[in-house]
Amino acid sequence: MSKVAETQSESLKPGPRIYEYETKSSAGTVAIGRKLAQLLTPPCLLILRGDLGAGKTTLVKGIAAALGAAEPDEVTSPTFTLVHEYAGELDGRPVKLLHLDLYRLDAERQLDSLGVEEMRTTDAIVLVEWGEKFKSIRKHADGEIVVTSTGGDARKIVVTLN
Repeated sequence: MSKVAETQSESLKPGPRIYEYETKSSAGTVAIGRKLAQLLTPPCLLILRGDLGAGKTTLVKGIAAALGAAEPDEVTSPTFTLVHEYAGELDGRPVKLLHLDLYRLDAERQLDSLGVEEMRTTDAIVLVEWGEKFKSIRKHADGEIVVTSTGGDARKIVVTLN
């Protein structure tokens, strides 16, 4: 059984909402993704930060499952296709989950052909791995999710929603 520890820091002042989670397993990371889906309101673009193998795609598996968009084993990293799109539901309304991986891109001009701005529709949650590399993505992001390995399968996940 996986253990999930959760802390939430919210102040009375307006500003970002920060949620912190810790997990000891991949299953725990998926479980945290399921919880996070309830915090995301379209339209939403979030940067997913973390080293290679940190668990970013594993987290997306949980988000997709919670939205009824895909089973966890159907969600894979879009490293070579750049974008995976899933159709789900949130609060009884249709929602699109777009999972991007920009690891292989290195110039802003390469984003133009992807149409990231066009992906930001009123019914879309856009999760961008390696988005921090690009000024245009950082500028339009509604927050970020940072996944850090703390040894073995343990992870610390910090969510900042602007």
